[in-house]
Amino acid sequence: MNDAVAYLNGKWVPTSKLSLPIDDVGFLLGATVTERLRTFRGQVFRLEDHLARLRNSLEIMGLDSAVIATEIGQAIVQFAGRNASLIDPEDDWGIGAFATPGVSGSGQPTVCVYGAPLPFHQWQSQFDTGVPVVISSYRQVPNNCWPAELKCRSRMHYYLADREASQREPGARAVVLDQQGLVAESTKANVVIYRSDEGLISPSQDNILAGVSLRVLKELAAALNIPFAMRPLSVDEFCGADEALLASTSICVLPIVQCDGKPIATGKPGPIYRRILTAWGQLVGVDVAAQAKRFAERTE
Repeated sequence: MNDAVAYLNGKWVPTSKLSLPIDDVGFLLGATVTERLRTFRGQVFRLEDHLARLRNSLEIMGLDSAVIATEIGQAIVQFAGRNASLIDPEDDWGIGAFATPGVSGSGQPTVCVYGAPLPFHQWQSQFDTGVPVVISSYRQVPNNCWPAELKCRSRMHYYLADREASQREPGARAVVLDQQGLVAESTKANVVIYRSDEGLISPSQDNILAGVSLRVLKELAAALNIPFAMRPLSVDEFCGADEALLASTSICVLPIVQCDGKPIATGKPGPIYRRILTAWGQLVGVDVAAQAKRFAERTE
């Protein structure tokens, strides 16, 4: 495949040529705000929602939110156009955007937009088999370190949680708890459970990143007449749920079927998951699971 072009500080360069100064604060301190988007049928999904969250993150960082978010938004649109010949509507792409304060003392922030085809092979089988998770011993960073609503690259606790999960059970994803021992989120996705007497339940908003996909899930639940609530969620409730789900930009929604080596409910994907996955596909005009399987088959 020809090299895609990426946006870096006002210029379009081949992705293979992207580089940052070693003294960029984003590298030195992990002071980087970021967004991860994807396309459906070649079109960027929920751009305005991602930009709204990015503006909030930039404001928390003390960067010029209006100017930088506008620059990134324009670059994302241009990215899709400049790489249109490489973006196969049958496959779709992930698009990343980030901003840092730049080199310390320079007063010039670093701004970048880049992308690549989605690695469907990493999760295509999980639409049918589901995902095992482990409750990590590493905890969510408390809000007095940085607020949960800040989407940033300072994620050492997630790295350690994922490493721990892979050691305890290869292929499992990590779920982290907050400082009170309540369920917060997975390292790369929001988590939601379903209880037949209550509906869908997400951990409280003040303990999790405000996921764009979580918002989509809430909208779909409303259209399907499935109640949706946000409240504190204990580990026992999580493990004893009728169903459990992961929701994030790339995967959309996947079923969690096992926690710490024990099945959740039947240990198989449930009917609420399947209804939501079908509704998600109808919303975006793509059979999400079938698309992933087609890509994986073509690349075997």
